[in-house]
Amino acid sequence: SVVRRAVGYRRYDTPQELETLNELYSRLRLFTNYFQPSMKLVEKTRRGSKVQKKYDKARTPYQRVLDGNTLSKEAVEDLKRTYATLNPVKLGRQISRLQDRIDALAEAKREAQDALNLEYIPT
Repeated sequence: SVVRRAVGYRRYDTPQELETLNELYSRLRLFTNYFQPSMKLVEKTRRGSKVQKKYDKARTPYQRVLDGNTLSKEAVEDLKRTYATLNPVKLGRQISRLQDRIDALAEAKREAQDALNLEYIPT
């Protein structure tokens, strides 16, 4: 769902689009895992026709993995080093710039297809 929200449902099949998508995914991964909190479902109970859901407090995947005590000390230190180098505002700008670039590449491809009078099927 993260990917489709970021790039939509178009067909990306050129080398330039692939390169841009790979760059975008690398930034999205960091932004989503380190800065996007989510609430995890803890309990779901049914009372008649009503379902009551209980969630824990919102935390990022990064916070959850640190709290889980399942990683080695080296892995935890590596994650902390990575986190210390990240700037969420800068990542957001990079993601936005890459989304604009992928949209421009897709539009240029569509215009080239139209210029050649090829049948265009929207994706």
